[in-house]
Amino acid sequence: MIIRTDETFDIDTPSGRMRLHVFRPMAEGRFPGIVLFSEIYQVTAPIRRLAAMVAGQGYVVAVPEVYHEYEPAGTVLAYDKVGTDRGNTLKYAKPLAAYDDDACAAVSWLMEECAACSGRVGTLGVCLGGHLAFRAAFDPRVRAAACFYATDIHSASLGEGKHDDTLARLPELRGEVMMVWGRQDPHVPFAGRQLIRERMEQAGTRYEWHEFNAQHAFLRDEGPRYDAALFLQCMDMAGALFHRNLT
Repeated sequence: MIIRTDETFDIDTPSGRMRLHVFRPMAEGRFPGIVLFSEIYQVTAPIRRLAAMVAGQGYVVAVPEVYHEYEPAGTVLAYDKVGTDRGNTLKYAKPLAAYDDDACAAVSWLMEECAACSGRVGTLGVCLGGHLAFRAAFDPRVRAAACFYATDIHSASLGEGKHDDTLARLPELRGEVMMVWGRQDPHVPFAGRQLIRERMEQAGTRYEWHEFNAQHAFLRDEGPRYDAALFLQCMDMAGALFHRNLT
């Protein structure tokens, strides 16, 4: 599908205005919605290309600026030490409740204010965004979540105070979740992945689980860790998840 990639909307959240970058089909009609949560660098060029890829399959994709309370609208952090340090600092400075409020606001915008959205909504995220996409699925309106190399779940360390309740809230999940990991990812070791899967089994979560021989950030199409063939495979997997739950 031919898509639009130039729309932004500033929406209200309890912690201030948050910018959404919206990617959607040009064709007339209503399409399922996806909230796509970025890594710690916000809406970078690789995140925009990922959003465009998903939108081109027939979805309205809304990408929130996850650090809107701390950075001016439109801020993109660089893939360097300065940008990484800033992104990691903000990841642990932001209150957990603010992350959840942002997700709720983005889902509500798609369902209630976006004329191009059918009202069926899923989430997708990478790195920090993988964790946020997972937490967003605690909202019963979210029918499916595709979570790629989600950080901090196993260590319960997201947000201010580095003490989150993600694993404790697993029984709240109602939609289907897809978890995708790189086996060579130092941020989520084998023991951490095992812990997450065991807790999901105990909670009766509807999920699929994939592990690949890949590094952290293997979907990011800049830098030495990018795996193009695996990117395409993962997009097919995410597409199947969303097709069966959102269409």
